Amino acid sequence: MTLLEVDGLCVNYGRIEAIRDVTFAVEEGAVVTLIGANGAGKTTTLKTLSGLRKVRAGAVRFQGKDITAMPAHLRVPLGISQSPEGRRIFPGMSVLENLDMGAFSRADRVKTRSADLERVFTLFPRLEERREQLAGTMSGGEQQMLAMGRALMSRPKLILLDEPSMGLAPKLIQQIFSIINDIREQGTTILLVEQNAMQALRIADRAYILETGEIVREGTGDDLVADDSVRAAYLGGDV
Repeated sequence: MTLLEVDGLCVNYGRIEAIRDVTFAVEEGAVVTLIGANGAGKTTTLKTLSGLRKVRAGAVRFQGKDITAMPAHLRVPLGISQSPEGRRIFPGMSVLENLDMGAFSRADRVKTRSADLERVFTLFPRLEERREQLAGTMSGGEQQMLAMGRALMSRPKLILLDEPSMGLAPKLIQQIFSIINDIREQGTTILLVEQNAMQALRIADRAYILETGEIVREGTGDDLVADDSVRAAYLGGDV
């Protein structure tokens, strides 16, 4: 079943076209990735899907419902959550307080808090160890785990992950991508924006390549990894 449909999406920053005529779909239970160089429009696309950027043209549908003009705060209860680029955790709050903020929009958050925390701590054991620690004093990798855990606390049907491996050491990158796969296996659909194209394509059911605001290639993750022109442009040649 198609969970998310993006049809002819156009978004501007003033007079500058950030993305134009972007069309793609995300099937329920899948990992879909958007890859491309800096400035290609990947983060703008995710911000638009979260309701943080105004749509100039096109449509966004979630579970068949048109949400193109829906405010951002109403999309979270609908089932869309984002772990943003740069993590954006609350540095002066504890790990637990940050996680509780992720569930803030849910009316049943008190009743389900224990189960939700158990899920997050199972995926990210380090967060349970640091549950009382101020988030701003944690390492970059720990903060990334917290940003993802916070997004999961809303029990999303679709989680938007923006550059989860940014600034992390190779060992931590492997760990983050393993956790992303675990999240998918638990039944959460994932739309992933990632500079680490090889890692993203390895776990993607479907992938789209953005260049200067437009989708220029698409296919399965395996197909794009095997494509010589994609390897040369995004994967550093031989892989």
